[in-house]
Amino acid sequence: MSNQRQQKPTLTGQRFKTRKRDEKERFDPTQFQESIVQGLNQSGTDLEAVAKFLDASGAKLDYRRYVETLFDILVAGGMLAPGGTLSDDMTCTEFCLFKAQEDMETMQAYAQLLLFLKGFTESERNKLAMLAGILLANGNLSAAILSSLFNENLVKEGVSACFAVKLFKSWLSEKDINSVSSGLRKVGMDSRLMELFPANKRSCEHFSKYFSDAGLTELSDFAKNQQSIGARKELQKELEEQMSRGEPLKDIIPYVREEIKKNNISEQTMIGLIWASVMSSVEWNKKEELVTEQAIKLLKQYSPLLKSFTSQGLSELTLLLKIQEYCYDNIHFMKTFQKMVVLLYKADVLSEEAILKWYNDAHVAKGKSVFLEQMKKFVEWLKNAEEESESEEEEAD
Repeated sequence: MSNQRQQKPTLTGQRFKTRKRDEKERFDPTQFQESIVQGLNQSGTDLEAVAKFLDASGAKLDYRRYVETLFDILVAGGMLAPGGTLSDDMTCTEFCLFKAQEDMETMQAYAQLLLFLKGFTESERNKLAMLAGILLANGNLSAAILSSLFNENLVKEGVSACFAVKLFKSWLSEKDINSVSSGLRKVGMDSRLMELFPANKRSCEHFSKYFSDAGLTELSDFAKNQQSIGARKELQKELEEQMSRGEPLKDIIPYVREEIKKNNISEQTMIGLIWASVMSSVEWNKKEELVTEQAIKLLKQYSPLLKSFTSQGLSELTLLLKIQEYCYDNIHFMKTFQKMVVLLYKADVLSEEAILKWYNDAHVAKGKSVFLEQMKKFVEWLKNAEEESESEEEEAD
């Protein structure tokens, strides 16, 4: 027995030399424990190494048959005798729940390990999924445990998606979709739901149909929204890079038009992305007196791009609000607002109707008093020009 203990299996799992011993490990709980304990002790306290060992060992050890023994080992360190005590004549492992540190991070790591082993039957997985959903809904578990569902084999076999259906149904029976979205966002899982499916099925259409058919339309809609947000972030990043490289507008404008069609993005959303990309494409001077000059030069360069995607009044208002918010959030630009608006008016990006609408009732609270005061004289000029134009038209009639 001692010789066997010295020949510890590797983390990836090794082939045992004789057919007779292989069969014994498959059907003998004592030998099953010895194989698992040896691998766990060799893995140490590295949870990733433990997970790899258990995953590899599942190919040759009958986890389904010995699921109770496996749970005993992972929870208590070894097979439990009647009465709930550890057997004295068996080697145990220090890697177990009862020997772990008593803190939430460690407990969540063990929960992640215990919840998603492949050895469970479908019924057992369903029960675990329902329990996990309840615990997640009530804040007893972190949604970080869901990362185990992205295991390549679990995804390929369809286990991950089935488990997720039961889990999210359970979660939503306790709380609403806001609880789900909040829990997922906290740990960066909100943008990874597509990974529940193999690469060839990783599309918004497939995800939507799968979860809608399972009665989880709310989750389907949430995932669509997250993918849309992800696509917009990628688009903004690409635009920033194109501008930083000095790509000509004759290439950028068709690219943006194509992205609008491909991702079904509204012009109002797109003008916001373009504005953010333009303002992020340069390194701004730290001196306030030089920022205005730099901003005017940049907007002159990109005014044809902005003009191409402000064909609607709502798009113009959106741009005005983005400028207002940007100048308020970046204090060096507080005195630049009026000059930006006037420049874009002269470049036919913003119309007098949009500017007057913004001034009268469409502005937001951020820096309102400062920006309205800056715009006062220009707005008066616009109103007078409008009145003169109307007067001339009446005289012409």
